[in-house]
Amino acid sequence: MKSIKRRDFIKQTALSGLAMSTFSLSAFNLNKDTIIGHGDFTYKVDLNWGNLDPAKFPVNNCHEMVMDRKGRLFMVTDEPKNNILIYNQDGKILDSWTLNLPAAHGLSLSQEGEEEFLWVVDNGGRVIKTNLNGKIITEIPAPQSQGIYSEGMRYTPTETAVAPNGDLYITDGYGSQFILHYDAKGNFIRKFGGDGHEDEQFKTVHGIAVDQRKAGEPTLLCTSRGHNSFKRFTMDGKYLETIFLPGAFVCRPVIHGRILYSGVCWSRKKYLEQMDNSGFVTILDENNKVVSNPGGTAPKYIDGELQLMVQQETIFKHCHDVCIDQDENIYVCQWNANKSYPIKLIRV
Repeated sequence: MKSIKRRDFIKQTALSGLAMSTFSLSAFNLNKDTIIGHGDFTYKVDLNWGNLDPAKFPVNNCHEMVMDRKGRLFMVTDEPKNNILIYNQDGKILDSWTLNLPAAHGLSLSQEGEEEFLWVVDNGGRVIKTNLNGKIITEIPAPQSQGIYSEGMRYTPTETAVAPNGDLYITDGYGSQFILHYDAKGNFIRKFGGDGHEDEQFKTVHGIAVDQRKAGEPTLLCTSRGHNSFKRFTMDGKYLETIFLPGAFVCRPVIHGRILYSGVCWSRKKYLEQMDNSGFVTILDENNKVVSNPGGTAPKYIDGELQLMVQQETIFKHCHDVCIDQDENIYVCQWNANKSYPIKLIRV
């Protein structure tokens, strides 16, 4: 059953749309001993972790990051000179390569046997599979070219996820709000979702992940950022539930062990008030209860209802993605953050 707060939020969104407003806080006094987060999930902040020479390794937006089996951190940026930067966990650059993409946005890692691959998504409409050295393996055609979308439908993909059986899911997060489902050979199977405020629809289906934390069949966790929510679906696109995160305009869900993490690109104090420079990180336990908000207000539940969450410390601007290492440290990538490099949160 939907909560009153969630129902009211969706009603207000449907009437008015998402507005932008400027948000500022007094400067946060950050020092080497500063701890952020809540409960068992607290962190020291290393603002300088990923800093590089911008003349050699420029970035526009640090969009997303994944870690391979060797512990290397692959980050995607929309700077065509070096779409992929490869770090070690000390923040040193190991390598870089490019696909010359001007709007590289999504990055996911898949494994086939003993080999790992990257799926790189460009907002211009390209979804490309590469090896870890940047060699293109395959590319998924735009849906208009295959009759999946009718002429004139917008296609601006944002993310991919790969199922255990090799099926591929593409989120059209800045376009027509569908999730496109393909088999492991790239054959189209179905689309589901679409733009709207019904349970099975999305407002900015920005990210997607395969959730295997519970026994039984895996499910899909899909972002509906404009609804401050993750929505759960079966692997064949049937709606199951909504995880409402009031105040948090979440990006993609990132699952590490039993825990769910996400960057929050904006937060809000009132309905529809999307505030600039107001990001934080949110962390949910295996029961999808928020347990910590590094950079944000402490999670609070009243009668089982999660209360509004907003930025508290002005460490982050727009958290676009997080990557979790083997020690449960968090690497935070940001959008629209003055071309800054990733920040490391060291778990304490």
